[in-house]
Amino acid sequence: MKAVQFDEYGGPDVLKVTEIETPAISENDVLIEAKAIGVNYADTARRQGEYVVPTTLPFIPGTEVAGVVSEVGDQVHGIEKGERVVSLIESGGYSENVVVDANTLIPIPDDVSYEKAVALPVQGLSAYHILKTMGRLEEGETVLVHAASGGVGLLAVQLAKQFGAGKVIATASTPEKLAFAGKMGADHLVNYSEDDWENKIRELTDRKGVDVALEMVGGSVFYKTLKCLAEFGRLVIYGVASGEQSKFYPSSLMKRNQSIVVFFLPQIMKRPTLFKSSLQELLTYVGQGNLELTIGGTYPLAQAAKVHQLFQDRKTKGKIVLIP
Repeated sequence: MKAVQFDEYGGPDVLKVTEIETPAISENDVLIEAKAIGVNYADTARRQGEYVVPTTLPFIPGTEVAGVVSEVGDQVHGIEKGERVVSLIESGGYSENVVVDANTLIPIPDDVSYEKAVALPVQGLSAYHILKTMGRLEEGETVLVHAASGGVGLLAVQLAKQFGAGKVIATASTPEKLAFAGKMGADHLVNYSEDDWENKIRELTDRKGVDVALEMVGGSVFYKTLKCLAEFGRLVIYGVASGEQSKFYPSSLMKRNQSIVVFFLPQIMKRPTLFKSSLQELLTYVGQGNLELTIGGTYPLAQAAKVHQLFQDRKTKGKIVLIP
């Protein structure tokens, strides 16, 4: 079968299409014939050797796969050949066939496409648990979503509303991206490439600040976001896109009972009941038309390097999907 892997860290050009043996399954696994593969920033971090956990070479990236079950392990029950499923895996997704632990599989509803299903495991679960589990969003609270036109951001804007947020403030770097966030339901739009954007956010909240802030840039954006936080506010960090680690004094949060928490999706995977129930809930929202998924583009698996270049150049919008 064909797969895309890299044997050294580096730019998009280290991704190579290779022929490898179709992997064998164990008694608790299934083999999925991939129909859609999700692409994420974590894949680019893996390729560059900058991921939060070590990446052993050679490596096949890809953590999201949707497809058809083609083989079932002897100890697997309740899953049949031919079933449409989606899964979040640790690696190996950039392949025509993928071995998956049966416990991570979620059936895809008939009214949800493979492309839409594969847009949910990383961005959807991240947005869901950043808001609910880590951000502890309560009805009527104000939410600040940075990079609101990105994969997590677009879903976070919608889910914040779904979960009862009173006001959603979205930031992005261009008028086009801001308009897109507004289309998804953001109440206020702020361009964070302009000076003093943090003061604009405070003005939008009558100087009280936001209750929950989603932050994945780091550096100056982190420090300015802290200034936007309300009393009892929660700032949830889920990435460091700028590559700049931020330092702060914990005691500076005490005066206003603020908190900073960090989200890492693989920890959710260690709690299968939490993972499966939330992904099923997201798929239901999509099937009912209550959650709009933006597929920013579909590309052949062989063009994985081109897709990574688009990510690196920040020329993507919504979810990017590879098709074997």
